[in-house]
Amino acid sequence: MTAEVLPRRALWWLLACHFFVVLPHLTRVPWWLLGVYIGASSWRLQMHRERIKMPAKSIRLLLAIGGMAAIFASYRTLVGLEPMVALLLVAGGFKLVEAVRVRDGYVLVSLGFFVITTQFLFDQSLPAALYGVIGTLLLVTSLVALNTSLHQPLRTLEPLLALKMLTLAVPMMLVLFVVFPRLGPLWSVPSKTGEGTTGMSDHLNPGDVARLSRSADVAFRVQFMGPIPDSTDLYWRGMVLSSLQDGVWRTLDWRDYPASERQLRRPKLGDGVLDYRVISEPTYQQWLFSLPYATSSHEAVVEAWDFRLMAKSALETPFSYRVQSFEPIIIEPQLSPWRRRIELQHPVGLNPRTRAWVDAQRAVYQDDEAFIKQVLATFSQQPFYYTLEPAVITENDFVDRFFFDTRQGFCEHYAYAFVVMMRMAGIPARIIGGYQGGERNPVNNTLIVRQFDAHAWAEVWLDDRGWQRIDPTAAVSPDRIRYGLEQALQSSEGFLADSLLSAYRFRSVSWLNWLRLQYDAAAWRWQSFVIGFDSDQQFELLGGWVGKIDAPALITLTLGSGAMVLMPLTWWLHRSRRGSERSEVEQRFARLCAKLEGRHGIARERGESPKAFRQRVAKKLASTEPLLRELDQTIDSLYRSPS
Repeated sequence: MTAEVLPRRALWWLLACHFFVVLPHLTRVPWWLLGVYIGASSWRLQMHRERIKMPAKSIRLLLAIGGMAAIFASYRTLVGLEPMVALLLVAGGFKLVEAVRVRDGYVLVSLGFFVITTQFLFDQSLPAALYGVIGTLLLVTSLVALNTSLHQPLRTLEPLLALKMLTLAVPMMLVLFVVFPRLGPLWSVPSKTGEGTTGMSDHLNPGDVARLSRSADVAFRVQFMGPIPDSTDLYWRGMVLSSLQDGVWRTLDWRDYPASERQLRRPKLGDGVLDYRVISEPTYQQWLFSLPYATSSHEAVVEAWDFRLMAKSALETPFSYRVQSFEPIIIEPQLSPWRRRIELQHPVGLNPRTRAWVDAQRAVYQDDEAFIKQVLATFSQQPFYYTLEPAVITENDFVDRFFFDTRQGFCEHYAYAFVVMMRMAGIPARIIGGYQGGERNPVNNTLIVRQFDAHAWAEVWLDDRGWQRIDPTAAVSPDRIRYGLEQALQSSEGFLADSLLSAYRFRSVSWLNWLRLQYDAAAWRWQSFVIGFDSDQQFELLGGWVGKIDAPALITLTLGSGAMVLMPLTWWLHRSRRGSERSEVEQRFARLCAKLEGRHGIARERGESPKAFRQRVAKKLASTEPLLRELDQTIDSLYRSPS
């Protein structure tokens, strides 16, 4: 019957909102999926114009099988987050073709809500949330349009009514967000691949850190509970690179540690303490960044045996953790034989010129600290250069070529050469990968650490002093540590080469820089109070209101606060409905209902919609019945009326 046919205006809204909610996924799904939506929409529009017919069931079945085969060919699997989302998008695209009935419209709306939800599995930023709100508004608008007259043109009534409905739902949304228990996932979601992400890695090649200087993306944000330390003290320790194999520095896996080394040996701590909170962007890795020496009370954070912090699982979403950094008196005052052997390993037979130079200097500077100062003085006094674009070294004797020939490098080049020279001299040493410095945001007094702040330095072990931080880059380019990478490499063409449209590049424009910092402050609040609102914060907040929180108290608080919101809202809606005068169309519809009940015994049931009532009347009356035609016209006018 015509009443079941998808209204024209609903079709337009459904096509528009499905294209809108799919757009964010186009950067992570195969390119041909856009072609599926364009083709399906074009086919459906031609069907609406009665130029072509719906494909036969056999063709639709073949298309569905072909879509699954194409996804499998693109991902080599159907298991995983990306292929599952791609399957959902293919289903939505093909469903557009068969959307001819109102019930098909409801299915498409439901699919649209699922697509919006999957967007937050990849991106939970503030812009993604705003985009999701607009998509939700479009889907609710489609629901409104599904309940309008069949042939009415597009009007502004639907989005305004949808906006009103969403606005009325905000109080209940806030109640559920604050008081509804934070339950763990009922099922596990296959992990994202993490391909295409930037950040520090668990291995280090010469040039790896320099490539990060091309990006202005945020790595993490920090809020100190007190004053922000000086930039020269902001060494964000992340990876400990102790193993050198085939010219590549790597972190030690937990399987590499013998049982005797798997006991955490906490250092004796001094009086100084820094209390701060870090919100890390997704890295798809487990390591976390902190100032040394760091501890965290977060249940998902563990302390590794080499005095760094790690998450229990890979960071696939923004992750917030509270940290305390102390001033330790001595970190690891005694080295075990296994640890000493690991931190002294270096390629035997390579870099003969460096070996000869180290032996000669070691004969003069037998004290470890004196030898270290001599190496740093050589970097400082000899013509070494700090650059993003050093000469490429492919030889196995990397340190020889760098130290004696090219003398051009980024921080990882100097850390690489320095640690090898220390190990040749019998001084335990390792490379530390992380970030150095950061940009202070005066709007909310937070620190923004970006990818171009990535840095590599060294740690050496000294008798009676334990592990000490040594940054050979500071000997070559003190401005890098004191003022940041931007000041040290102002004339370098490679700096921020991958962030041509980043707002950071336009910080010299005062009003753009103001907007940039305001947005960053808003992003911090969003991640702190919305994304980071976990069960611990919830219990802390509710405990401040009602005291002890247990299961009965939480249930009572949830039901009670929900009732406090719904009861006045229900009273207001009922009062506004009763207080408003019925329009002429509504009065005519009521008179028709009375005639149908009096003449034919067809009474409108309580809560029955006009469309449903019309369908029931049509089953009992002939199509030529004048009252039925008048009912059709009245219902069309009723749905067209703004009231």
